[in-house]
Amino acid sequence: MEKIVNRSVLVIVTIFLLICHSEQLQSSQTHTLLRVKRLLNYPAILRDWNNKTDFCNYEPNPSVTVVCYEDTITQLHMIGERGAPLLPRNFSIDSFFSTLARLPNLKVITFVSLGLWGPLTGTSLASLTSLEIANMSSNFLYGGIPREVSSLTSLRTLILDDNMLAGKLPDLLSSLPLLTVLSLKNNSFNGSLPASFAYLENLRILALSHNHFYGDVPDFSRLTNLQVLDLEDNAFGPKFPRLGNKLVTLVLSKNRFRSGIPSEVTSYYQLGRLDLSMNSFVGPFPSALLALPSITYLSVAGNKFTGMLFGNQSCNPDLEFVDLSSNLITGSVPECLHSDSKEKVVLYAKNCLSTRKQNQRPLQFCQTEALAVGILPEKRKQNQISKTVLVIGVVGGTFVGLALVGIIFLIHRRVNSKVISKSPTRSITENASTATGYTSKLLSDARYISHTMKSGTLGLPGYRTFSLEELEEATNNFDTSAYMGKGSNGQMYRGLLKDGSYVAIRCLKMKRRHGTQNFMHHIELLSKLRHRNLVSALGHCFECYLEDSSVSRIFLIFEYVPNGTLRSWISEPHSKRSLSWSQRIVVAIGIAKGIQFLHTWIAPGVYRNNLKITDILLDYSFVAKISSYNIPLLANNTGKKVSSSGSKEIIVTTRMKDDEQSDVYDFGVILLEIIKGRPVKSEKQVDALRDQIQLAIATDRAARRSMVDPAVNMTCLDQSLKTMMEVCVRCLLQNPEERPSIEDVLWNLQYAAQVQDAWRGGESQTSSEGSPI
Repeated sequence: MEKIVNRSVLVIVTIFLLICHSEQLQSSQTHTLLRVKRLLNYPAILRDWNNKTDFCNYEPNPSVTVVCYEDTITQLHMIGERGAPLLPRNFSIDSFFSTLARLPNLKVITFVSLGLWGPLTGTSLASLTSLEIANMSSNFLYGGIPREVSSLTSLRTLILDDNMLAGKLPDLLSSLPLLTVLSLKNNSFNGSLPASFAYLENLRILALSHNHFYGDVPDFSRLTNLQVLDLEDNAFGPKFPRLGNKLVTLVLSKNRFRSGIPSEVTSYYQLGRLDLSMNSFVGPFPSALLALPSITYLSVAGNKFTGMLFGNQSCNPDLEFVDLSSNLITGSVPECLHSDSKEKVVLYAKNCLSTRKQNQRPLQFCQTEALAVGILPEKRKQNQISKTVLVIGVVGGTFVGLALVGIIFLIHRRVNSKVISKSPTRSITENASTATGYTSKLLSDARYISHTMKSGTLGLPGYRTFSLEELEEATNNFDTSAYMGKGSNGQMYRGLLKDGSYVAIRCLKMKRRHGTQNFMHHIELLSKLRHRNLVSALGHCFECYLEDSSVSRIFLIFEYVPNGTLRSWISEPHSKRSLSWSQRIVVAIGIAKGIQFLHTWIAPGVYRNNLKITDILLDYSFVAKISSYNIPLLANNTGKKVSSSGSKEIIVTTRMKDDEQSDVYDFGVILLEIIKGRPVKSEKQVDALRDQIQLAIATDRAARRSMVDPAVNMTCLDQSLKTMMEVCVRCLLQNPEERPSIEDVLWNLQYAAQVQDAWRGGESQTSSEGSPI
């Protein structure tokens, strides 16, 4: 009995101590925040703060938000009125930061337009040891960035826009291993960028516009996560920077660049905004920029670009703004740039285009100026020779050179014609049987060539033709032990090749008798579908009837994806395995990238893929892969009528808005299940859940958390969850025209990943490109 009494006393004492500790913690935090209010000279946005305020349950508003985790303050956001004046003369920036340091778990601070002034000393900022995100824009901070910032090893985002900071950037900024966002716009920084910035591997946004930087931009080609680079209004140059190809925004306007544009820029398939205006760029204008799959804003105004445009030039239909003004471009204005829409702006004045619109110059002007640009480098070698002599020499040399090239071309053509006439013609079947399996038409597709050059990074062998004996050996003569199931698109088998790699083999029985040549253009399309987020095809095999050589069965060989469907990791009943919130965002990003590839990276694009969550497979590294897409070849297996005349045979349509939005809607349904963690099995259920989520978005954080899968409820940042919910609701809108583009979806998902990673300190060390494991 005495032991029982002692235990009860111990429990009571423990509970009492915990309550006391919690009360002391709350009291300490309250005292700290009220001191912050006093240091900020009692701003109007904090007028309701007092001793009785429960800050961990404080109702957020657009100006003030306090976020707690386990009763300790982790985030503090304060946004004053734009143009707020300086705080009084007795304000001390050191006292302000030393007060904030009393909140030891403070990870995120937003102090915008509060009138803060003073130098960022090393002791002040470095005292916030847990800091991960800092935004102190639109204040009056001056001096430079102290070297001690490098001690903030958890820092992911640093935004100091619209201040009075100056000096050179410290080289030690590159020692921040997790830095994702660095924005220093509208300050007075100078000097060149440290070469060590090239090692900020996690950097996604670098915004340094409206400063006084100069010199060459470091080699950023290894920054594979960099999406936004804004260097506007500095003195960078003269060489075009070396960059990664995953940029979404690139702004180099108002600098001193005077080189040509490297050809790799035309392969930046995610690039949506490109601004090269007000520089001295020379060389031919790469007209392929107009057709980049994601481009919506393009400005090259105020340079010395030459070259010719053509009326049949292709453009991205989503282009909203194009400015080619004040260059040396000739030819015709592309038909795709003609528009009466007020939402589309196209400027091309002060060129030499064959139109009477927008103040064109005479053709002779552009030719003379282009010639002058071409001879400028020779001035250093022959200062004594006049410009007139140089022009005459260059013109004469040009004509002689053209004559020689013409003679060589005629000789080469005649020789080649003889060689070609002796060469046997190879059928399309022969070409498909080679190791590469690409026809001449396929290789003429520049976008595909660009992609295949990079496809080695997938770690997959080249597309090839398999023999039936090879497949029989891999499946033990299609034994039942290798059978994986049957669907509307044929039977599936798992095979083990001689090299030790597993493959998935789909067997299609053909209902109509055609020769192999009737299916080759479908095979050609299939061979293009190789991407990190697709279950990529490795090859094919035809089985033919002996009597007439028509095709009886087609075997399609795909990479084997071992970790099952996404549903089995999200919402399958009795499944003990589950993905974290960060992993779910990464999977969603992977699916969106796969859809984007299907829509934009091959011609014609692949739409109306009827995507379901069971069509998403996860590989060894939990990378999402779309396993079912609209291959025309599969229509033959279901008995749908497919003509056999050229391109009409392809069911996949050209890029139409409804087709694109059909896939966006399907993606929204998948996203709904990722958020809810429960199977979604009917359109009626989709509509009901969409309306519930839309209501939760407009309500509060508690309502949003009530909608999310309990397995990840406590690990998702509200801003990340809210962004995912907003994307989901927009994808599921009834009117297809109101749904977002897949590029918009991708951008917002990557933002959700960024804020989640920043808050959790890299919960599972994920990124939008890497494995979540």
